[in-house]
Amino acid sequence: MSNYLYPLASLAQIQKPPSREDGVPEDLEQDLRAYGCKLIHQAGILLRQKQVAIATAQILFQRFWYVTSLKQFGVADIGMGALYLSSKLEECPLRMRDIINVYDLLLQRANHSIGPKAHQEFRYYPMSYFGDTFHGMKEALVVAEMQILKRLGFNVHVVLPYNTLINYLQLLGLGRNPEVCTKAWGYLNDALQTPVYALYQIPTIVCAAILLATRHLNIRLPSTPPSCWWELFDTHWDDIWSVAGDIMGLYRERSPEESMRVVGMLTKQDVRRWLEEHVVERPNIV
Repeated sequence: MSNYLYPLASLAQIQKPPSREDGVPEDLEQDLRAYGCKLIHQAGILLRQKQVAIATAQILFQRFWYVTSLKQFGVADIGMGALYLSSKLEECPLRMRDIINVYDLLLQRANHSIGPKAHQEFRYYPMSYFGDTFHGMKEALVVAEMQILKRLGFNVHVVLPYNTLINYLQLLGLGRNPEVCTKAWGYLNDALQTPVYALYQIPTIVCAAILLATRHLNIRLPSTPPSCWWELFDTHWDDIWSVAGDIMGLYRERSPEESMRVVGMLTKQDVRRWLEEHVVERPNIV
């Protein structure tokens, strides 16, 4: 990861992510990243964790996949490790057992949604603390936390965008508009499901959220050179537009097959099985 205020993915990591090198398609990787962040968000809510810790976990989760392939680690395991690590970084620690219990619930519910009894009401069956399932998930959590620290080089500094958003809205005269504030805040939260926090500086992401919010509410901002509003924050239009496109990509309609595919690939074994069935090795060309 390159360093500029805070860690960002390098050009080489962006052009050739480890998962792509292992044959994972780009759309599948993006969907698995997004679903992994959803699991972190759902687990954080059930654990009554602070939003700053949940957001930090999602950003660490996204950074991790620029240095490691989905073929080597499952999104569920890394999600647990990121949530556990972020609780320490933000000084609101969670018990390991609580994280495991919540993820066991979420994974059981996910498996139920794609199983033969999906039409029936979901019922949770708690695990035994002395069984193999609990000890396996505990070991996976510990390994995941260790691997995140190791592969990110212990560089886990995270800058969150919320204070910057408030300052920017005040400068634009929109700080007292509750609709703009709410929508822009929501776009920043949705952006956590995309890799943008590992690719762009915070001012660019905040400007993209403001752009989407103001356009949705039909609020005009100065956009004609030399009085472009985004230049006030030392950002570039192409970058803002790219981030906005990544965020809007989350809302595209997905087929039932695509949704089921993602839910059924939460472990590295599932990803490897899918690759064996769908990826054909290219013959060597002399």
